[in-house]
Amino acid sequence: MRGEGAASASGAPASGRALEHVRVVKSLTVAIIGLGFGRAHIPAFQANGSRVVAVCQRDEASARAIADRYGVDSVFTHWEAMLERVRPEVVVIATPPRLHHAIALRALAGGAHVLCEKPLALTAAEARAMVDAAARAGRVAMTGFNWRFPVAMQRFNAMVREGALGRVFHVHARFLGSRFADEAVAPTWRMDRAEAGHGAMGDMGVHLIDLVRWNFGDFVRLVATAGIAYPSRDIPGGARPADAEDFCAVVGELATGASVTLSVSRAAHGMSEHTIEACGTRGTLAYRLGREGPRWFDGELRGASVASGLGVMPVTETAGPAAGDQLEVIGRTTIAALVARFLEATERGLTPAPSFADGLGAQVVLDAVLESLARRTWMDVAGPQPVRAH
Repeated sequence: MRGEGAASASGAPASGRALEHVRVVKSLTVAIIGLGFGRAHIPAFQANGSRVVAVCQRDEASARAIADRYGVDSVFTHWEAMLERVRPEVVVIATPPRLHHAIALRALAGGAHVLCEKPLALTAAEARAMVDAAARAGRVAMTGFNWRFPVAMQRFNAMVREGALGRVFHVHARFLGSRFADEAVAPTWRMDRAEAGHGAMGDMGVHLIDLVRWNFGDFVRLVATAGIAYPSRDIPGGARPADAEDFCAVVGELATGASVTLSVSRAAHGMSEHTIEACGTRGTLAYRLGREGPRWFDGELRGASVASGLGVMPVTETAGPAAGDQLEVIGRTTIAALVARFLEATERGLTPAPSFADGLGAQVVLDAVLESLARRTWMDVAGPQPVRAH
């Protein structure tokens, strides 16, 4: 079942046009925990009129440098102390997933709105507790699925919702990156399943899971295979070998009856690929992050050549010249759009999209992936999965 757009801070305008930043009247105080990816949230909140009053990271010198760069007054190395002393109105959680559950519950109990990076938690049980805590607190709680917000994906989603594809019978999605392609890359927490919960599937593939659910519906069953590119790697500190997967493939079935395949790798030399292709009875739609607008083949042009039936819908992801790597630029603009929607929800009392419930829905699928890897067989995806708001 699809949620009604009017009842949420929508992530998908029907027109597929570029998202505009929402200027929020009330200025909120914001604290950010975790300054790896979390640092990208600082300018996004500041651009929308909120005040980032504190940042937290274990490395104090690095945290201080980031705070000085963005004009943030307070620096902490322990999140508990920060929440107790600062009492912010908004908490951004960008730590390793092991900490998401504990921080979110403490922040919500203290009355803060929460924006939590993906994956929402280590397990569906933790994610469900976070959803329940947000409901009890009556606070806005959003999951950081920023890849809903590229302009081309907005157009893609609008076409799917408008029925342009007819009945969708197959979806293929892949996310290939090269972060860990070099065997000599320094160990990080992302290689440690105890910290991250997953490897490539939780780090990258969870975005694909969310986009499939958002566009096409819930998973009902799946089977997965995965592996580690360099088994000799150790987790940080060298205490034991890395145990979080570098690559993963999933074959599944959606509630609609459509088949779905997911392919993820963070050890693909030279690759930076984020693609979704959907085949339906009326046409095929393909999305390539950072390349161009969605590519559309109109199946109703029967007898026409492939070239005559194929159209590329132009979109503009960024205003003005793109500085540096295009995917990095698009990443910043999607975080800005995510934060704008989050603040709109706090101002207008809306259910945000993507919500904690969306994070839970993806986590249920991640749990099934882990179970399939352990049992080496097909697994039913535990339900019911939450309703998705557009």
